[in-house]
Amino acid sequence: MTEGFIIGIGRDALWTVLLISAPILGLGLVVGLVVSILQATTQIQDATLAFVPKILAVLVALALFGGWMLTSLVDFTQRIFQALPTVLG
Repeated sequence: MTEGFIIGIGRDALWTVLLISAPILGLGLVVGLVVSILQATTQIQDATLAFVPKILAVLVALALFGGWMLTSLVDFTQRIFQALPTVLG
């Protein structure tokens, strides 16, 4: 087990986390921005008005991208398990 191998696993883990979280965070960011603009233009300052649409956007993102996210996680896990013999032996 070399330093390069460990750094490669860490890099793959970070890249997988970024790829999996990007659709949910991106959709939540867009919905939050739209709601904030609507709140600023209408001067309605209700906390639930900003919270509920973001929750719904995250649920929609999970419904749309959930299969792809699960496939990506399974692929990463398989790569880690396949690398175990080189690490242990």
